[in-house]
Amino acid sequence: MENKHKKFIRRSLYLANKGMGEVFPNPMVGCVIVKENEIIGEGYHKKFGGAHAEINAINNVINKNDIEGASVYVSLEPCTHFGKTPPCTDKLIEYNPKEVIISNTDPNPLVNGKGIKKLRNNNINVISGVLEKEGKKLNKRFFINQEKKRPYIILKWAETSDGFIAKEDGSSKWISCKTSRTLVHKWRSEETGILIGVNTANKDNARLNVRLWEGRDPIRVILDPNNKLEKKTNILNDESISLIYNNKQNKIQGQKHFIKISPFKLENIYYDIYKRGIYSLLVEGGGFTLNKIIEKNLWDEARIFKSQLKFFKGIKAPNIKKNIYEKIGEDKLFKITRNA
Repeated sequence: MENKHKKFIRRSLYLANKGMGEVFPNPMVGCVIVKENEIIGEGYHKKFGGAHAEINAINNVINKNDIEGASVYVSLEPCTHFGKTPPCTDKLIEYNPKEVIISNTDPNPLVNGKGIKKLRNNNINVISGVLEKEGKKLNKRFFINQEKKRPYIILKWAETSDGFIAKEDGSSKWISCKTSRTLVHKWRSEETGILIGVNTANKDNARLNVRLWEGRDPIRVILDPNNKLEKKTNILNDESISLIYNNKQNKIQGQKHFIKISPFKLENIYYDIYKRGIYSLLVEGGGFTLNKIIEKNLWDEARIFKSQLKFFKGIKAPNIKKNIYEKIGEDKLFKITRNA
């Protein structure tokens, strides 16, 4: 039987996940308050700028006096600084629980151990590192942002059963099944940006928005070093913001931001994207762009659909070792994490 600390931290992680897509650039956080082995209050960070998980959990407790001497389980170290909201550590200290159990220390330099220290200095016992790996996986975007100062990079492509991502002429519709395509739109709604190379933009004329799922559209990012993007492409409509990285011009036209990067390197582009508030990127191709990113080890996760179709010849899919898969409709979905 799982020990009680893991049980309640697992509950806090479950609650935290409810904030997916709503709280960035903040991490997803859940909090559970326990007295005599019973949950008396719980909450999670619901929206960026809104109350943090600890405050929502405290507000969920019917009799606030019960918090004194209780155990507080929180998926990430409570904050100590004033941001959009006051510090959560101060509020916890005010209610005087006997202990605070934490999954992960917050890597943000504004926190990073300061919350734990402040709680201990106020005679509150702190236990950290419970289900640490699970906690870090939940907030993988946040940890990469804080530690590497760049977006979390997810590579995504669909390939045929014989290993091609497109036919010889570059066409690729539709390799994956409808269920897989719906899932991709869900993924788009969960990330702040979506990236493709100029050849894919011109060939596929993709809109890169969310249509098969409810959710916000990601910011569109196009790599176009030599200004080859055709004016008729859907990318250049003003339905949402598009960042077009090139090595020739800086200008803004409506929702289109042409950004000159010199030298034109992925590392420089990532840094600029991150500075603009894009904390995760779903990279949807094409083959040249995907291979360049893989070659430079500038990715964190790959999601690869393998369909039952065969092309027999065409453009080869990037080569990443893949083993375990799940079935999505008629397709196989492989998920590979580089920074495990």
